[in-house]
Amino acid sequence: MTNAPTPLADLPTVTDDTPVRVRFCPSPTGTPHVGLIRTALFNWAYAKHTKGTMVFRIEDTDTARDSEESYLQLLDALKWLGITWDEGVEVGGPHEPYRQSQRGEIYQDVIAKLREAGYVYESYSTPEEVEARHRAAGRDVKLGYDNYDRDLTPEQIEAFRAEGRSPVLRVRMPDEDITFTDLVRGEITFKAGTVPDFVVVRANGAPLYTLVNPVDDALMGITHILRGEDLLSSTPRQVALYRALIDVGVAKYMPLFGHLPYVMGAGNKKLSKRDPESSLFLHRERGFIPEGLLNYLSLLGWSLSADEDIFTVDQLVENFDIHNVLANPARFDLKKAEAINGTHVRMLEAEDFRNRLVPYLQEAGLVGETLTPRDEEILTEAAPLVQERITLLGEAPDMLGFLFKTDDAVDVADDARKGLPANLAEVLDAALAALESVSDWTAENIQAALRQALVEDMGIKPRLAFGPVRTAVSGRRISPPLFESMVILGRESSLARIRAFRAAA
Repeated sequence: MTNAPTPLADLPTVTDDTPVRVRFCPSPTGTPHVGLIRTALFNWAYAKHTKGTMVFRIEDTDTARDSEESYLQLLDALKWLGITWDEGVEVGGPHEPYRQSQRGEIYQDVIAKLREAGYVYESYSTPEEVEARHRAAGRDVKLGYDNYDRDLTPEQIEAFRAEGRSPVLRVRMPDEDITFTDLVRGEITFKAGTVPDFVVVRANGAPLYTLVNPVDDALMGITHILRGEDLLSSTPRQVALYRALIDVGVAKYMPLFGHLPYVMGAGNKKLSKRDPESSLFLHRERGFIPEGLLNYLSLLGWSLSADEDIFTVDQLVENFDIHNVLANPARFDLKKAEAINGTHVRMLEAEDFRNRLVPYLQEAGLVGETLTPRDEEILTEAAPLVQERITLLGEAPDMLGFLFKTDDAVDVADDARKGLPANLAEVLDAALAALESVSDWTAENIQAALRQALVEDMGIKPRLAFGPVRTAVSGRRISPPLFESMVILGRESSLARIRAFRAAA
């Protein structure tokens, strides 16, 4: 060590007047996970709230697991949700490049500075040798590296080299307690000696995540590191490396850390990538809208107030403070998420709601890539009938599908057949007779005619009277309002469907 390291307590840190700079730095592996997106959301909301800067970079040095497909999915996810960034991939900025795989020369320069200052040292011990030393001393073999190579003599190093061994580089952990104030959890202390010296460079010279992540944070001036609770145990290593980076002039200050609570799934287990609830794109396919999903994700560790679960993205940005995030694990409750989404669906302007249904109708094969004038007409008239009734946009095709089908393509669901009365043919005959006399085809006239024929004349209870007509027209036991749906279909189509169902009864 060329100079004694600066005591941890004396290191410069972020002050209240330091402009906020946060980052979102995922590895492009797999499909986006709701816990990962929650982390992006909290970073974004804090940057917006403080009028700070959001940096989006990609940690893609794991060539075995990283994929371009996953990278593109990350971009898709953030863009769909409206989570924007000020610097990073796609938009550029003063710290380019923003993909770790393109920053190799930068890391090698930092490694050289750390070596010269004595903050990293060559370590030749194999895992087998470390384990053997633990066994010989009666220690638990799971303790990991034992700091054995810290003080190798020049002769020992020469002997290892003569054997053809290539060393890894390790950071020398401080021989003092490491204490920091977590923005979510308060003061946390890791006792001296509990965290062993850790590898930052492989034997082949390639830097590890343990080095490149803090180096990028330092060079990009990140002030607040808001990340998942699973990374809390690595924070003392980051603090130690940051001290070295400050001393060699790579970093200007120690950032503030905030560890966001776990997102739990069913059975109070951590939500894993294998859980269906964890897949952001599955939620999109089912019909979550960005407003609803962002609202719910922000409730996974934060709230606007004790009695307000529904709020807009603007309200989130206006009120979000990392200091108000709770440390307790948050459970992903799909039913609550859907209910919140349903509220946001109902808050949409009518035309906006109508337009958002189109991709779901296309996916179901109900309309083509380009809507016909008749498709447009049906959708405009039908959308208001279901906006109050659905929680997910993906429910719309099943509810509205019968309106887009030809009269001979209506399929009758099994549950719709089960509830039909024994005198089905008689009911349908009466309905047909009543409807054939309706010339002014309005919802009010249709309802009046059917009510007279089925409720007044036949004595059928109102809640049962219209079921056979609903099934004939829509093929479903539950549909959008029946009389309005029949107006959309038109007189001839409605009557044709009832006649066809009657013929098959």
